Amino acid sequence: MTGKLLIFSAPSGAGKSTIVKALMQRVNGLEFSVSATNRSPREGEVAGKDYHFLSTPAFREKIKKSDFVEWEEVYPGRYYGTLKSEIENRLNAGVHVVFDIDVVGGLNIKKMFGDRALSFFIAPPDLKTLEQRLVDRGTEDESSLQTRLSKAVEEMGYQHQFDCIIVNDVLENAIDETVQRVEDFLGK
Repeated sequence: MTGKLLIFSAPSGAGKSTIVKALMQRVNGLEFSVSATNRSPREGEVAGKDYHFLSTPAFREKIKKSDFVEWEEVYPGRYYGTLKSEIENRLNAGVHVVFDIDVVGGLNIKKMFGDRALSFFIAPPDLKTLEQRLVDRGTEDESSLQTRLSKAVEEMGYQHQFDCIIVNDVLENAIDETVQRVEDFLGK
C-alpha cells in the first residue's frame, strides 16, 4: 500500500498548526512532513522537528540542486519548501504524510499528487478575528502584522481551489470536522 498526503494551508494565525497537532494526536498512522525555511527558530521550536532551519545560501543551493518538491519565497527574502527526501520513502512505505504548508506550496503539491492528496484550507471566521489572533500571539511588530494581514487577503482568494475549506470559528468543531474528513479519505 502506498501512502497518501494530507495538505493543510491557511493564512498565518488561522489556527492551522493547532488543528494539525490535534489531528496528529487523534488519527493513527500519520507522520508530519517537516518543511525547510531560512528563517530563525521561534522560541520553543526544535530543528528537525518543527522545521529544517537552513541558511539562505544553503536554501538557495538546494533550490539549484532541485532538492525540493516545492518551495516558495513566501515573504521577501523568506523561503519555505518541502524536501524531496521528506516524503519519498514515507509514501513508498505506506505512511500518510501531513503537510502544514503555505497556500501556493499546498496547491503545487496537490497538483503533483492529484487524488493521492487531500487538501485543506483553514480559514479564519473573518479578517478582524485573524488580526486579533496575530496580536494575541505576541510575535508580530506592527510592520510584520500588516504584512501578514495583507498576505492573508491574498491567500484567502485561493481557498476555493482546495478540496476542503474548514472555517476555524469554534476550534473543537474545526478539529472534529477535519478528523472526520481525513478518516473518510484514508478509509478508516
